[in-house]
Amino acid sequence: MAGQLSPIDKAKYAAARRAIDFVENGMRVGLGTGSTAAWMVRCLGTRVREGGLKITAVATSTRTAELARQVGIDVVELDEAGWLDLTIDGADEFDPELALIKGGGGALLQEKIVATASDRMIVITDIAKEVSVLGRFPLPVEVIPFGWKATRALIEETLAGLDVLGHEVTLRMDGDAPFRTDEGNLILDLALMRIGNPRQVSLVLNQIPGIVENGLFIDICDMVVIGNGDGRVELREAGTGKITHDQVDFAEADNLFRDLDA
Repeated sequence: MAGQLSPIDKAKYAAARRAIDFVENGMRVGLGTGSTAAWMVRCLGTRVREGGLKITAVATSTRTAELARQVGIDVVELDEAGWLDLTIDGADEFDPELALIKGGGGALLQEKIVATASDRMIVITDIAKEVSVLGRFPLPVEVIPFGWKATRALIEETLAGLDVLGHEVTLRMDGDAPFRTDEGNLILDLALMRIGNPRQVSLVLNQIPGIVENGLFIDICDMVVIGNGDGRVELREAGTGKITHDQVDFAEADNLFRDLDA
């Protein structure tokens, strides 16, 4: 199976496999959403089923919760779990300061709530997600359905005064219908191209009526684990800037992901 995986899937697996080494018995763990996070959930499930790992997990989306239960992980609501020890999640982009853009999977609100309710957040990703300046990936913004067109107009007007290159705001679709989040909200994707001051953009956007949350994660990520297609892994720590390297063996992937579409 591992030999049939694409290089990008091998990179995702490598990052996920290395990141779960930080999960210890008895921890309360936040489980992210997205393709890379799915590898992490399956890896954790193997440790739970075969290694006797005991954790309490909080999922950041209904689809992550379903996958976690399928692989044998106990999932509870955040209010039941209380404060979390660790959250492991993916990202759509990260910059040298480990600021992130998240929300490509549409779960940014729950992801941000869970991540900020954790002692530590580890982001698992591949090298293609690294950028010098955030903004290449469209910035997701979750808005309530009521008056969403007025909210979009306010966003477009606001962007004109911010340090960004693009101003296009698009309603995310799911086929012929608007995409709906787990909370029943809508997603507006902002094609900003370059975000000169992410902190300012985040603060200003969240002042616009109708916006629930935006996909900029600033001062939240504590470590990025970057996987490569050959199994090499790089770990970068926020604050200290410490960088370490490791190697992941793909042999385990043969049994873990026989039923996972590459």
